[in-house]
Amino acid sequence: MAIIDNMRRPLRSWQIGWHRGLKKLRSTRTVKFVSRVLSRHMPTGLYARSLIIIVTPVVLLQAVIAFVFMERHWDRVTGRLSAAVTQQIAAVIDVYETYPQDKEKQQLTRIAAERMGLTVSFLEPQPLPPAGPKPFFSLLDRTLSREITLQINRPFWIDTVGRSNLVEIRIQLKDAVLRVIAPRNAAYASNSHIFIVWMVGTSLVVLAVAVAFLRNQIKPIQRLALAAEEFGKGRSITQEFHPSGAREVRQASLAFIEMGRRIERQLEQRTTMLNGVSHDLRTILTRFKLQLALIGDNADTADLIGDVDEMQHMLEDYLSFARGDTGEMASETDIGALLESLRFDAERSGHHTEIHAPPDLTATVRANAIKRCLSNLVENACSFGDTIDITARIDGEMLVISVDDDGPGIPPESYEEVFRPFLRLDDARNQDRSGTGLGLSIARDIARTHGGDVELGESPAGGLRATLRVPV
Repeated sequence: MAIIDNMRRPLRSWQIGWHRGLKKLRSTRTVKFVSRVLSRHMPTGLYARSLIIIVTPVVLLQAVIAFVFMERHWDRVTGRLSAAVTQQIAAVIDVYETYPQDKEKQQLTRIAAERMGLTVSFLEPQPLPPAGPKPFFSLLDRTLSREITLQINRPFWIDTVGRSNLVEIRIQLKDAVLRVIAPRNAAYASNSHIFIVWMVGTSLVVLAVAVAFLRNQIKPIQRLALAAEEFGKGRSITQEFHPSGAREVRQASLAFIEMGRRIERQLEQRTTMLNGVSHDLRTILTRFKLQLALIGDNADTADLIGDVDEMQHMLEDYLSFARGDTGEMASETDIGALLESLRFDAERSGHHTEIHAPPDLTATVRANAIKRCLSNLVENACSFGDTIDITARIDGEMLVISVDDDGPGIPPESYEEVFRPFLRLDDARNQDRSGTGLGLSIARDIARTHGGDVELGESPAGGLRATLRVPV
């Protein structure tokens, strides 16, 4: 009894809260699972999602309306038509049993055919046929059977499947079997397919209008995205891109164009300023060289001339890194000819260079900037290797150019570190080499202004592989 009493005690407040929390956790997990499934199978494009948002409510609404209308319409109309046919059959039975004067049943058959549209015949007494298979859509079979049971209440057999346009009914009488063949449309609402045709037709029209409307609304957004991508690759968009579409899309497009103009003005101002600084510094360096030339050749002036030359080279590197070669416009460039010029420069400096590239390889890039990027990679390879191998190919929508050397290479953990400006890995490379440590930084900066990147790895010869990837 104590156990039963304990089981009958009400739950405490902490137990109720625990049960509620568990139920809430389960519902939250269910919602998250459903959202994950939907996000996995839902389309990712704005056009497809917008189309689903518009079309789905229309389809669901029409489906519900069609179901409710068809269910009520077919059930009610078919019930009334079946009841009318059953009443006519009941009237034939009443006349047959009440007025036996027409022994040949000719008048009754004629009246049923002319006035009721029924083909009536009286068969010899015999058992009714066995029940046939029920049709898949059994509304007529069910409704007609119910009306015959209610109004006539005699053994019967019906066939609504055998002949598509006719319905055969057999009713067991006392001394005969009444066989009635009625038109199917007399007992069944057969013209409801017109409603389905109109519903499907209007749905297709709504879908076509939605597709055309959404396509026109999505195109400006796609053009804006394409213009942003082109601008990210360093290509001008002010001549080809024009705002269009809805008011919000036009506002975003105008804001993007204004942003691009501000960026271009800022870059132009920075380039102009750097060009001025470059001119002033070159003037001073030229003055130093003239003064050293007037002093004459001796051991002291030779070292000073070397320092001035190195200072001028460093100045050019600094200005190139700061300027970034942003003033050039992208154009169709012959990559093969560009690589041949790099091979000529490398072999002129005493390095064996091989090029592996398909014929007629072209890409839309800023030619001078890409040449400077590859020149830095080749010069870096020439500084630490004797043999240079350059490979170029198109991989999907990317131009991939690899520069391999047979030098000492660098540790994999330093692949990203060497792209930092003014950094030199003296432990891995020859520390007697001169330079500013800006070659790889400038190369990566140029690649990224094209929407690409420069990556390092190990070459097949054991040296360093520098890979340039830019979109074409």
